[in-house]
Amino acid sequence: MRRAGRTRTRATTRTRTRTGALAATTALVAALLGAGGSAAGAGGNATAGSATAQSAVAAAALAGNAVAADDCDTGVSLPPKEQAGAKIQEIRKRGRLVVGVDQSAYNWGYRDSQTGKIEGFDIDLARAVAKSVLGDPDKVVLKTIATADRINVLKDHQVDLIARAMTVTCERKKQIAFSAPYFKVSQRVVAPKAAHAGSVAQALGGKRVCAALNSSSHTELKANAHGAASIVTPDNQLDCLVLMELGEADATLSDSSLAAAMVAQDQTMELAGESFLPTYMGVGMNQDDTDLIAWVNQVLVEWRGGGWQASYDTWLRPSMGVPDPYRPW
Repeated sequence: MRRAGRTRTRATTRTRTRTGALAATTALVAALLGAGGSAAGAGGNATAGSATAQSAVAAAALAGNAVAADDCDTGVSLPPKEQAGAKIQEIRKRGRLVVGVDQSAYNWGYRDSQTGKIEGFDIDLARAVAKSVLGDPDKVVLKTIATADRINVLKDHQVDLIARAMTVTCERKKQIAFSAPYFKVSQRVVAPKAAHAGSVAQALGGKRVCAALNSSSHTELKANAHGAASIVTPDNQLDCLVLMELGEADATLSDSSLAAAMVAQDQTMELAGESFLPTYMGVGMNQDDTDLIAWVNQVLVEWRGGGWQASYDTWLRPSMGVPDPYRPW
């Protein structure tokens, strides 16, 4: 094994207040899925020949799946724009983009045991931002942080942004800002194949369940334990895989992106049962850095033109296959 390193409309008034936001989301996501880019991960098998129609379909699927609570929409961010405000000027003066990343999420952000370099899908995105802001993809400092610390390091300005398989949730949006979505995810259970768990209830009921501390999966288990006998919360998701391998945990609840990575990393594991709670992954940033947020969204628009697909093919296609616009992974 190669080891490495988360109603229907309740009132007419609320519907009206959110219509503009949802329309903006659809337009922005359509831009993110622009000509020549695949809708994969946010859903789709796009080809350059039908990019416009496929972008519209994928955007509608994304907007329709947005998690909404009161005035919170997890698919909404600032419009894309390249404007060198205070934060961009600070980064350029420093000469380096500081990005919070993982070093143990296989294929997303992990340290290659042969080269010692941190690589993966999220790392490619971090380098794309560095290239756009500073003209050089190598002008980036990759700062490894634990899952449990992501919010605090952003609020304390220890990093400029976080590209670390981070799901957008309404609770997190009260504390930090997110880019537009760049990957569609859901909650999935990972369990040993020997458990023969055919559903989430079978995989978690009466079991010792692992979830990374302060992850969206941890939040879900606090709200609904799904019958778990106990819950283990290490600092990082990879620790859950190790605990299952050691027989100290029976199952892991994780975002589908990381769940697929765990299965790819250990062939004795499998995705057990159905997916649930669809949402998105986004780049995390400090709420004050509005120019950086808009700039990253513009990078995502451009990345969809080819870089996103190339990175997906390199890192994720072997374990995640060809994405489907209506499957929440």
